[in-house]
Amino acid sequence: MRWAKPFFKHVFLISSLGIAALLIIISVSVYLWQSTDEGRLPAKTAVVLHAINNNLVNLDINIRPPRIVTGGSGGGPSLLREDLFIPVQGDVQIPMRMYRPQGEGPFPIIMYYHGGAFLEGYGSIDTHDNIIRSLASRTNSIVLAPSYRVAPEYIFPAAIEDSYSALDWAVKHAESFHGDVERISVVGDSAGGNIATVTAMMARDRNGPEITSQVLLYPLTTFQDVPLESREIYDSGYYLLSRQVMYRARDLYTPDELMWSNPYSSPLQAEDLSDLPPTLIITAEFDPLRDEGEAYAERLAEFGVPVRATRYRGVMHGFVSFYEVMQSGRYGLQETSSFLRQANQGTLQIADQYEIQVRQPPQGLDRVRDQTEAFAIAAYLIGRSGADLLNDN
Repeated sequence: MRWAKPFFKHVFLISSLGIAALLIIISVSVYLWQSTDEGRLPAKTAVVLHAINNNLVNLDINIRPPRIVTGGSGGGPSLLREDLFIPVQGDVQIPMRMYRPQGEGPFPIIMYYHGGAFLEGYGSIDTHDNIIRSLASRTNSIVLAPSYRVAPEYIFPAAIEDSYSALDWAVKHAESFHGDVERISVVGDSAGGNIATVTAMMARDRNGPEITSQVLLYPLTTFQDVPLESREIYDSGYYLLSRQVMYRARDLYTPDELMWSNPYSSPLQAEDLSDLPPTLIITAEFDPLRDEGEAYAERLAEFGVPVRATRYRGVMHGFVSFYEVMQSGRYGLQETSSFLRQANQGTLQIADQYEIQVRQPPQGLDRVRDQTEAFAIAAYLIGRSGADLLNDN
């Protein structure tokens, strides 16, 4: 058995070299993914973007939980879910999803308007179900998410009229689902951020319900051709939104150039932004919509609207949707939930002097966690790519 000791020694050596080589490959890969022409990305952002842009993960989230579900990842209070249809203009009915806490309430109401470039196939209540459900859990509120009609079949103003009709329906039927009409907020992301603030404007202009607060996640705020640096720098689509998609949205949703200057399509250029609710605007560093979201925050402040704006460093458009895998996404969701809870409790405090807050990428233990997870995901992606290559051969 003299051969056993040197044999196992060689096996151990070869295994160690193999592991070392794999770690080097992973480290070099992540380093390369982090390096972009627009700046160096945090490891987790780089890995997630690499996976998405190389079609290594499926983004078609189609979650269909049972009627009673938990609030979000990691548990939370049980929620009641209901998929229903509501009437809108033109003798039409549209789908709407509701999550609500169990109990008699009355509970605050959140109208959530999903993103998706105003276009068919780019977003839905299914692709945003994780945010809708989690907000209901984290704020102990009823969240209503209408599936408004989109282009190219339905052009402006169908989407916003549907969205306002959904708000009107919520007010009229609040008692049936234990909602509190004195505490209604609007929330939306990307195109949905546009719809959320426009819905608040319509409520003001049409003597509709008083909106308690609005939260706009990386909102599109103008269809006009205005000089915006972020639109020029991050227009490739690598950061999950391209100039091509933005132009397609404008051409199909607002085909008449006169529509671009309507305050209900381009709230950034609205003549009157007064009397809108306290506002939280969240933007992402690597996002073509970053500058117009922050410009809209400044304009709201100029009209005396209490507004808080936070730019998240090191992340891309839509990052809050990835809160289950990105720490910065969890931060964004936590900030959104906290703002809504404080608004509902009447404890919201916003500085009179507007100033954008910049949130750095995760630090300390959160940074270690993100990086560790990033390398683990990278190892999986590299292994999967290798397996796919072998299968192709």
